[in-house]
Amino acid sequence: MADLNSMLARTVADHGERPAIRLDGLVLSYAQLYDAAGRLASVLKSLGVSAGDRVAVMLPNVPAFPIVFFGALGAGAVVVPMNPLLKSREIAYYLGDSGAKVLFAWPSAADEAAKGAAEAGVQIIEVPEPDLATLLAGQVAAAQWAAPAAEDDAVILYTSGTTGKPKGAELTHANLYRNAELTAVTLLQNGPDDVVMGCLPLFHVFGLTCGLNATLFGGSSLTLLPRFDPGRALQIIGRDKVTIFEGVPTMYAAMLHHPDGAQADVSSLRLCISGGAALPVEILRGFEEAFHCMILEGYGLSETSPVASFNHPDRVRKPGSIGTPIAGVHMRVADADGNDVPAGEVGEIVIAGHNIMKGYWHKPEATAEAMMKGEGEAGGGWFRTGDLARVDEDGYFYIVDRKKDTIIRGGYNVYPREVEEVLYEHPAVAEAAVVGFPHDELGEEIGAAVQLKPGETVTAEELIAFARDRIAPYKYPRHIWMVPGLPKGPTGKILRREVQAPRDAR
Repeated sequence: MADLNSMLARTVADHGERPAIRLDGLVLSYAQLYDAAGRLASVLKSLGVSAGDRVAVMLPNVPAFPIVFFGALGAGAVVVPMNPLLKSREIAYYLGDSGAKVLFAWPSAADEAAKGAAEAGVQIIEVPEPDLATLLAGQVAAAQWAAPAAEDDAVILYTSGTTGKPKGAELTHANLYRNAELTAVTLLQNGPDDVVMGCLPLFHVFGLTCGLNATLFGGSSLTLLPRFDPGRALQIIGRDKVTIFEGVPTMYAAMLHHPDGAQADVSSLRLCISGGAALPVEILRGFEEAFHCMILEGYGLSETSPVASFNHPDRVRKPGSIGTPIAGVHMRVADADGNDVPAGEVGEIVIAGHNIMKGYWHKPEATAEAMMKGEGEAGGGWFRTGDLARVDEDGYFYIVDRKKDTIIRGGYNVYPREVEEVLYEHPAVAEAAVVGFPHDELGEEIGAAVQLKPGETVTAEELIAFARDRIAPYKYPRHIWMVPGLPKGPTGKILRREVQAPRDAR
């Protein structure tokens, strides 16, 4: 069956005693992971969680994450992964919109999580240990795991756009199973002897599919790092004999430039993959020269489970390209009317295939807007990515720019409207425009041009602190500058594309 529960059960049957999840000295075999997830399913059932209910998970990269993830799936629930850095107002929105019944939170996030859960009326369970030992003590594993249909929701992943309010992308068991399978079989080619580095956040679709699920599909071991640190990552690669490293461009840049990089033992590495943002060609070449390991770059979105295209290990690799579509996925570069543009010309990437989400949770209008009219090659229509690209004569895609205003800071998506709405809450702010500008290490940094109300005074530092207290650390603007007015179009709409950060902010 094409579902994640049967995927794990099959791997447990084949590799039960092999290590599945590692966090420093803590190691869970596949049998232990399956048992712990089964006991977690019993905990959820005792709390009244049943098939189709939503369970929110606000945990870093610790063994508790896969235990809760598969335990919730084992109980027939739908998982709502959440960033532990979210603030209470964001947490309350995610919980309320998804209708989550339970929230699992890490101690460092417990205060904000408790406030958000209280506002949404959701039960919160604090997870004090990496492996949930206390919570699971005395629990008996569920006698029978849920057997979801392929089209049943497995995950609701919150993403957003320029409208500000996050939307929950419904990813089915079939979406995630097939994406994990293709990642494992055609890209990573991982097996029981491989050790995969788990730096990518598991609450993000890249880490969830390519890190956790693809690793477990191949019976490999996932070694976790809760918070990325380049020196620590290099140590773990040597200690655990990591064979596959998965990261975003900022991780590769940080390891390349780390003072311990030249002495690090990375001889076990055989493959690296990169996604989440464009990988600068100079970083790619510098990393490969320094660490003697090939990096394959790919592309995807939350709505595409996420992998859509990649530079495949058995094909020509083109630095700077996001490669070619994976099996069963179709990509085109289209004009505003949905027609293909000639090779070499710029258009919007549209995607069809088994990886496309079911839709946005309880948002049929947003779903309809995201899907191009007409049938896709997989029968489900074409998903509009909002990313501008060109395709060469060999069918390789190259990202040119983003049609949407999304800022990608250190691999995280930041949506200007959401940040602007926070700035608008300050009593001195009349108008604000949030923009991204190039940053050598993060890819993009966040800035905001602000017009104050007549007679009001506030410093840039005060506004930065105001935003920092209300949204996640990766979202708040590091640079704010005051302007007498913002550029606007004929309808009065603020034109972000004409907002330029001052030279001293760049």
